[in-house]
Amino acid sequence: MLDLSTKRILVTGGAGFLGKQVVAQLVEAGAQEEKITVPRSRDYDLRDLEACQKAARNQNIIIHLAAHVGGIGLNQEKPAELFYDNLMMGTQLIHSAYQAGVEKFVCIGTICAYPKFTPVPFQEDNLWEGYPEETNAPYGVAKKALLVQLQSYRQQYDFNGIYLLPVNLYGPEDNFDPNSSHVIPALIRKVHEAQQRGDKTLPAWGDGSPTREFLYSTDAARGIVMATQGYNEPEPVNLGTNSEISIRDLVELICELMGFEGEIVWQTDKPNGQPRRCLDTSRAKKAFDFEAQVDFKQGLKNTIEWYRQQAT
Repeated sequence: MLDLSTKRILVTGGAGFLGKQVVAQLVEAGAQEEKITVPRSRDYDLRDLEACQKAARNQNIIIHLAAHVGGIGLNQEKPAELFYDNLMMGTQLIHSAYQAGVEKFVCIGTICAYPKFTPVPFQEDNLWEGYPEETNAPYGVAKKALLVQLQSYRQQYDFNGIYLLPVNLYGPEDNFDPNSSHVIPALIRKVHEAQQRGDKTLPAWGDGSPTREFLYSTDAARGIVMATQGYNEPEPVNLGTNSEISIRDLVELICELMGFEGEIVWQTDKPNGQPRRCLDTSRAKKAFDFEAQVDFKQGLKNTIEWYRQQAT
């Protein structure tokens, strides 16, 4: 088990939704807060090699959470930006970390890297058995390239980089911007605004048939810190709950928890995204004893309550 108490740790994206939780969990696991650095994008544009070199200097551990990311809408609107930004940030930071003699690099991948038709539950060994779902493939491929980089740097330079694949995250402080948010925050905001207007109907994208799996942000952060301390292998590792819910059931559950009694109108001309998503989480359990703890319904209640407090 890696002792974090003496380590200088860089957490890219550390001021964000997941990043704040990771920093808190690092401190809980023994890291010293004054030795944790959170580079801000205004000071460090990680698409720039010099910024990556500056950020990596004198660090023992780098946890790379920073990403340009969003839901189906953003993926359709800006596929080139999502590919370029995520590839350049990751590949240059990994190279800079290797050059700077960083002891360990923890890279956060994406569930979008999996093939469109992956056998459910997704196993890490399925990662290369097809092309990702088209609407988020540029983002998914860019992030998946970082796994190849880490494995090749381990092989050639003995560089200790690990790669984690968290499923869709949710929780308080998520991104609720309608132009770039993922499904849970987007739905919570949509229902809240419909209630404010007194609407009798709620439009929802697709036909409701796809399934998704969701991991609460504190669970994800705990898994990342556990892997930072106790996992040192080249194989990627899923972080999830190993349970799925259909989008139809999700929309109905959020409406129920928020007290919306109107009719849900499915916009079948809109894209569904990947048909099913559910992870096999046995490798994380076996490798560093990670299991999700937060009940989904409770996690949704916490998220809804936080959003309503911000929205008033």
